[in-house]
Amino acid sequence: MAKKLVIKVTAGADSPERCSQAFTVAAVAVASGVDVSLWLTGESAWFALPGRAAEFELSHAAPLQDLLGSIVAGGRVTLCTQCAARRDITEKDVIEGVRIAGAQVFVQEAVSDGTQALVY
Repeated sequence: MAKKLVIKVTAGADSPERCSQAFTVAAVAVASGVDVSLWLTGESAWFALPGRAAEFELSHAAPLQDLLGSIVAGGRVTLCTQCAARRDITEKDVIEGVRIAGAQVFVQEAVSDGTQALVY
């Protein structure tokens, strides 16, 4: 089993099931003791802002706000630099515990030994 899990989520409210799956897998992995790095890209970038995850709704799914909270508490959450810039999101805008970083950091994480990368 991989000791580290890097998950890139590209979907947001535009594809709620795919989005929810990514957050659910990340939260379950954190709860299982896996070193998790969740990357918010594309439409999921909005969930780096306060209150946005609370607005997300999907029947029969755990609340996104709760999933995100557990991932921030036990793993790492990164907002893509370009995705943030395209949406005029800065470091002062994001929830506490979310960093902004680019492709170089993603690649470093994704190709490190013992890491499994997933994209949703």
